[in-house]
Amino acid sequence: MLYYLFTYLDEQFDLVGAGVFQYISFRAGMAALISLLITIMFGKSLINKLRRRQVGEEIRDLGLAGQMEKKGTPTMGGLIIIAAIVLPTLLFARIENVYVILLLLTTLILGGIGFLDDYIKVFRKNKKGLAGKFKVVGQVLVGLLVGATLFFHEDVVVREFEEVSEQTAIEQVEVSYTDIKSTTTTIPFVKNNELDYSFFNPTENELITAGIYILIVIFFVTAISNGANITDGIDGLAAGTSAIIGLTLAIFAYISGNAIFSDYLDVMFIPNSGELVIFCTAFVGACVGFLWYNSYPAQVFMGDTGSLSLGGIIAVLALVLRKELLIPVLCGIFVIENLSVVMQVSYFKYTKKKYGEGRRIFKMSPLHHHYQKMEIPEAKIVTRFWIIGILLAIMTLATLKLR
Repeated sequence: MLYYLFTYLDEQFDLVGAGVFQYISFRAGMAALISLLITIMFGKSLINKLRRRQVGEEIRDLGLAGQMEKKGTPTMGGLIIIAAIVLPTLLFARIENVYVILLLLTTLILGGIGFLDDYIKVFRKNKKGLAGKFKVVGQVLVGLLVGATLFFHEDVVVREFEEVSEQTAIEQVEVSYTDIKSTTTTIPFVKNNELDYSFFNPTENELITAGIYILIVIFFVTAISNGANITDGIDGLAAGTSAIIGLTLAIFAYISGNAIFSDYLDVMFIPNSGELVIFCTAFVGACVGFLWYNSYPAQVFMGDTGSLSLGGIIAVLALVLRKELLIPVLCGIFVIENLSVVMQVSYFKYTKKKYGEGRRIFKMSPLHHHYQKMEIPEAKIVTRFWIIGILLAIMTLATLKLR
């Protein structure tokens, strides 16, 4: 909203300094700052309100060190994360942008599903919360919305440039471009690094291609949303990891939305994707600000209200920027946490059927609980996971040049 206000003031009254709102870098910095201030300044009052309403976490005794001490810690802190993402985005981004609208809807819908789950756990005293099938249905609907928008919306295009040179006394280069609808994505670590999902549809029927693409989108949204939810098991792990991923995606968004950088790095130029930098920095600010109260020992948990929305946001950002095939690297923490549960459950069922006794790969899943069982301090586990997350982010950025 401030973008439109100051653009109007600059055009009508030539107001000194108003033109700075035209720069994505300025608005991104302001979004991060405001997001941080919202979480830090209002986080404490939210914690106190949650505590007064006895919105405390019900802890299931898993025999982990220090686990039962967390009983009664306020949950549903994801509300402050969502507020710290949405408000700065509305203030500083161009809100008619299709990508911004899509991400705001993802944040609110998945946040709403998570809130309902937390509400049932806390106020209905049902430890299971919202039934898993209803969570999955909600995630699938979000994936359907995102996939259909990215496939059919007229503003979702990639731009192809063509240089036309004219030999004169001084060479002049004219650049023409064409905006095309495309389901092309980026393959990491490959020289000719573009893959069109229509490749999987030899008949070239648009509806079949749309169906394939939407199924892929649903898979990524569901997988990463659940991955973030599972990762949110110890203090600061999900928020810190999400901040690292969000910052990396902000860099990709800036490059993909800038004609000069995208041309230099041979990255697809996606018109209007530069506005996602504002959303990304608000996202990072919200996660970092939340760590003020969520770092060990946590004063508040984000609950499913926060974790489901964080994972969904990351998945949609990657899809919009055509970097979803980088998710196994960039979101390696979420992926391995998810896989550890799948592996543990599958192996237990297999060995129980074969030997009559269930066996385990890990001491406990998800993976962070395995290390807790090894009596490694919680803060050390989180710090080491953050370090791995930074290494994975660097590897992801290296794909810009390593092909």
